[in-house]
Amino acid sequence: MSNPIRQRQLISGCSANEHFDTQLLYFTCSSLSADDRRLYVISNRDGHPNVFVKDLTTGEERQLTHNTKGILKSYVYFDGTLNEGLGKASVSLDSKRDVIYFIQDDSICKVGLDGKVVVLNHVPDNRMTAFTHVSDDGRWLCVPMTDGRCLDYDPETEGSGLDKRPIYNIDQRVQDEQLSSYLCVYDTATGDLRYQKQVPLCWITHVQFNPADPEIIMYNHEWPCRDCGIRRIWLYNHHTDEIIRVRTEGTDTLGDTKGYPRKAADWVCHEMWSDDGNIIIYHGGYADGPAMVGRYDLRSRQYWEIALPEEYKSYGHFTMDHQQILCCDGYFKFADDIAIVRENSTDNGPDPHKKDGEYISRVVPLWEEGLLKWIPLCKHESDWLGQDAHPHPVYNHAGNRIYFNSRSDKDIKVYFIEVMTDNN
Repeated sequence: MSNPIRQRQLISGCSANEHFDTQLLYFTCSSLSADDRRLYVISNRDGHPNVFVKDLTTGEERQLTHNTKGILKSYVYFDGTLNEGLGKASVSLDSKRDVIYFIQDDSICKVGLDGKVVVLNHVPDNRMTAFTHVSDDGRWLCVPMTDGRCLDYDPETEGSGLDKRPIYNIDQRVQDEQLSSYLCVYDTATGDLRYQKQVPLCWITHVQFNPADPEIIMYNHEWPCRDCGIRRIWLYNHHTDEIIRVRTEGTDTLGDTKGYPRKAADWVCHEMWSDDGNIIIYHGGYADGPAMVGRYDLRSRQYWEIALPEEYKSYGHFTMDHQQILCCDGYFKFADDIAIVRENSTDNGPDPHKKDGEYISRVVPLWEEGLLKWIPLCKHESDWLGQDAHPHPVYNHAGNRIYFNSRSDKDIKVYFIEVMTDNN
């Protein structure tokens, strides 16, 4: 296989004489309207992070939020300001209705293409928020919250790395001090709190409604201090008020695991739903083994996992299109690639792989055969330095483009690559 020669294309960023950061929304939601005509991004072009929408046909850009208070302190944005600013992790899109949901200061808000901001509700005192999600039918917004003590520290004196994450183990504090997280579900029309599910001894940062049944929410235990292989992914069934563990220990895995069973000591991350709400995709690594990507079927309760080649040691994210074809921003490498040597303080996290991946790849999974077909498309050229510079590639709705972030100089910009959809 020859090195990819296709070039990424700039879609949103700064001109040669300007310097600011522009990034996609977090990959648990789309950054594109359902018709792929409008792209939603977060940009600090006016000195503060705000949400902008770009018409990809006309090139017109409009600012939808008007934050002037910097970044709200929350998960990932540890050195933000307490109770002030835009929650960069809170921005999620209802792509079918072109409605953006976000947290400004302590207000839970929404805004449409008309630019009218509506305050739906408020974050209770002493709560820390994270990535939000809107249900596929547009009726409900889930805002994950955790007792504020989880991030009660001074980032300047007790922070580490580029992102100023606390020097203590957050999940260990949650366990030791018996802190809780809360799945807070709001009515997107009235702003009323429909329900709040308390989850003890848990730090929740990712939530995703089941696309086919919004009464089921997938959530995580972030950065587990132990047993990440079986503590990361969970479901809450509001029908039955039941908490369900998704990945368990066992040897009944289909696919090609290269002999590695599912263990509590594995590392698992970045779960996401298939469109029909029956499949969960995740990735991670086996304890003392290679990286892997996995699939779980809710109906059969069957697992498929595929171990990656031993040399695929560069951290990456897996997301998928509407046909369950994956894309990835790491892991893949050519045999003659020379490893990048880079000081990257965000490597000091719970994941076992360095953040030095270079390629945006389309990945066709053949679960029954236990095979992954890697189709490298381009180099993303991101330095991975900090959360916002993670490429986080996502397909558009048509599946013929992949959008991603990259910072290869001073500024983060959004790029895309055209995708051939015949899997060749």
